[in-house]
Amino acid sequence: MATIPQSVPQPPLTCPEPAWEVAFLFPSQGDWRESDYLALDTNRLVELVDGKLEVLPMPSILHQRIVDYLHSMLQRFVQKRRLGEAIFAPLPVRIRKDTLREPDVIFVARERIVKPDDKRLDGADLVMEVVSPDDGSHKRDYEKKRSDYAARKIPEYWIVDPQTERITVLILKGKAYRVHGEFASGQQATSVLLSDFAVDVSAVFDAGRKAP
Repeated sequence: MATIPQSVPQPPLTCPEPAWEVAFLFPSQGDWRESDYLALDTNRLVELVDGKLEVLPMPSILHQRIVDYLHSMLQRFVQKRRLGEAIFAPLPVRIRKDTLREPDVIFVARERIVKPDDKRLDGADLVMEVVSPDDGSHKRDYEKKRSDYAARKIPEYWIVDPQTERITVLILKGKAYRVHGEFASGQQATSVLLSDFAVDVSAVFDAGRKAP
């Protein structure tokens, strides 16, 4: 009678031991406070959400070129009219207790501008997010941040999506956002808060693909 060969035992998989001593220097997830977050020294974008850290994906060159283009357009517009200031990430915006978000581009009206050495903003007037291609970023920008920014009563939120090459402009009505417009290539994305501010959608995404 033929015998069934026994499987050869495999050595246990090993993985490097984490540097627990370093990990224990920081709060556990759920226990992070705003002061802990603001003292964090890292070159990665990290957000604080209800006491937990969310590490954001490393942005691509395309993402950063789009952010730079939008910030430049917005900054020129608001500076010329002395309306306030446009700022780009990283600069956290306080949403609620132990929750700070990092919008890609922020507009703050003159009365909201903080001292030069402040490390966060207490709210904003307009925020923009450039969506990264992963599913987590899509859900975060389209759903979670939409809810957070509305709860913080930020009047206008732009979702800039390189995957669909569309810009969705949301304006606050009561406690929730409604869609002012979904703008595609060949159209002008317009603001309600900032009268006469508009960007050419094709130019926005072209800026991401082409080096200056």
